[in-house]
Amino acid sequence: MRPAAFDLSGRTALVTGANTGIGQAIAVALAEAGAGVVALGRSGMDETAELVASHGAPFRAVSADLATLEPVARVMAEAAELSGRVDILVNNAGIIRRADALDFTEADWDAVMDVNLKSAFFLSQAAARAMLADNAGGKIINIASLLSFQGGIRVASYTAAKSGLAGLTRLLACEWAAKGINVNAIAPGYVATNNTQALREDPNRNAAILGRIPAGAWGQPADIGGAAVFLASRAADYVHGITLPVDGGWLAR
Repeated sequence: MRPAAFDLSGRTALVTGANTGIGQAIAVALAEAGAGVVALGRSGMDETAELVASHGAPFRAVSADLATLEPVARVMAEAAELSGRVDILVNNAGIIRRADALDFTEADWDAVMDVNLKSAFFLSQAAARAMLADNAGGKIINIASLLSFQGGIRVASYTAAKSGLAGLTRLLACEWAAKGINVNAIAPGYVATNNTQALREDPNRNAAILGRIPAGAWGQPADIGGAAVFLASRAADYVHGITLPVDGGWLAR
């Protein structure tokens, strides 16, 4: 039996970048809480579809590349076909490019900003317009980063985009809170995914990272899923404009 405040039955969530890792874990957690899931990504969604189906939740896969704004209207239209509206939007899709700031190229700057920040804003805009059309409100959750708070190194466009996403989260909350739309963000810490496998397999880097995490362990994708369920639920109805670190205490150190 789900606590009523966390029950997402009858709601539909659009999760971008849901084919693997954190996005997949969020999609599965929302399904476990009762939501139907529209999973967006550039690659196959078979595994995500199977995991969502194991919770008996409706599922639809949408293929799209968020490097441009071209698919935004189509994505929203296809997502609404699952149940008639999108109640929850999770902006998780993202890419990263690494180079010293002195050598960073315009192409790598633009690619990251377009996917990680620009598409997140315009998907949020499209979702909010639909949410306001029937006065039923909704929830928007942005996946930020520890680099929304810190500088990092060799990831100039990623740091700029994730810092911008935290700022947009606050701005959109200020504009839309009174209209019934909650806009919040999650900042994952070091999470065990395919993207961090090389770090975990490097003894020196792994030890350095674990030595900074008070919890003493890497996070799991499901840890981010739990935070997403909270922010998507009625339990967070009075939560607006936050960027919630889920980092094992990394930022506290």
